[in-house]
Amino acid sequence: MATSKGANTYNRQNWEDAEFPILCQTCLGDNPYIRMMKEKYGKECKICARPFTVFKWCPGARMRFKKTEVCQTCSKMKNVCQTCLLDLEYGLPVQVRDAALKLQENMPKSDVNKEYYTQNIEREIANSDGISPVGALAGKAQTPSDMLLKLARTTPYYTRNRPHICSFWVKGECRRGQECPYRHEKPTDPDDPLADQNIKDRFYGMNDPVASKLLNRYNSLPKLEPPDDRTVTTLYVGNLGDKVGEKDLRDYFYQFGEIRSINLAKQQCAFVQFTTRAAAEAASEKAFNKLILNGRRLNIKWGRSQGQQAVQGKKEETLALTSLEPVPGLPQALPMPPEELTNNYFNLGGPGPGGLPPFGMPRGPLRGGPRFPHMMRGPPPMPFGGMPRGPPPPGMRLPPPPPGILPMRPPPGLVPSQQQPQQQAPPRGPAPVHYPSQDPTRMGAVKAQTATS
Repeated sequence: MATSKGANTYNRQNWEDAEFPILCQTCLGDNPYIRMMKEKYGKECKICARPFTVFKWCPGARMRFKKTEVCQTCSKMKNVCQTCLLDLEYGLPVQVRDAALKLQENMPKSDVNKEYYTQNIEREIANSDGISPVGALAGKAQTPSDMLLKLARTTPYYTRNRPHICSFWVKGECRRGQECPYRHEKPTDPDDPLADQNIKDRFYGMNDPVASKLLNRYNSLPKLEPPDDRTVTTLYVGNLGDKVGEKDLRDYFYQFGEIRSINLAKQQCAFVQFTTRAAAEAASEKAFNKLILNGRRLNIKWGRSQGQQAVQGKKEETLALTSLEPVPGLPQALPMPPEELTNNYFNLGGPGPGGLPPFGMPRGPLRGGPRFPHMMRGPPPMPFGGMPRGPPPPGMRLPPPPPGILPMRPPPGLVPSQQQPQQQAPPRGPAPVHYPSQDPTRMGAVKAQTATS
């Protein structure tokens, strides 16, 4: 119920009469045709205890009704929303903002001092444009800060406007079903620090559990570590878009040191190379996760060294070759030759009964590896004056080939000893013809013999 104007408890000259509240985008909601209920001098401010004009509205479908909690003087004093008491510019609690801007709380808590301090703030608000922050925030609210840029909420968070949990459903006694305007969900743990929030602690920036959670999150955020290679002086700048050009990058990074080159790529990124490592480290520390040019937040990373790029390129090429699927219909790879053929080039046997090697083999062990290089074709020359003429003696086997060379095919007309059951005399007459070019009667050198009956 509204406080009577005739009461002597309050100074009626300080009562607030506003036409529209000071709200953030989240509390206002996404409905462009919102309707508000206005109650003049409807309640007392939760901070200064003075009557003020109360506004009540519904932010959207399936949302709970919201209303203003503090007067506009207290809202302008801290630059916060009248409903959620979060900062209007960054969407953060007062404790987080004051810690980022290094502000000291000097607002009195007693009744008399609070009234005097509030009157001075109202006089300062009347002399200002009514939009800029006053008091301790004057001139500091626009100061850039690493913590504010990393923790700031840039988009509305409408989930905060959901209805409260139905207490009857928790006890199992709700009979409304789907028509119940409250949420039928399991409540949070009562021991959770976020379940105990106080509006005065939020306003004064003391013992705020939400602020403590955000500060702990900021302390655990990843940091950009410089590479071990001291020759790397290049920074990668991503998410440029169409609004950020080479001139914008040069104007910003020139404050850290001399720039050697700026290369723009087609993937909306750029590579900024400095002349010294100290300038690159200073630029990465100041611009990581807080560089905003022409309304775009840019991604900052360290460039790679030339050695790492070469190794990465080889790995990608090898991976691309190994990931190719085989073409259907092509013959498979040939199998490896048997072990006895790979290590036995001329099919020679072991030493005889007397301990001497077979005919054609050296009597001593080979030293220093193979005697002949692998690029020589054909069998190596035999000791004792070379290869004997004519057919080899019975039982002779060819020596093994060098490693990596396939065995040679035996010469034409040579029948393996294992396929000759008995020793036969060489046939008389001309040698058998294997190829047409070996036929002596073809060119007329020898007359062909005709069979006589």
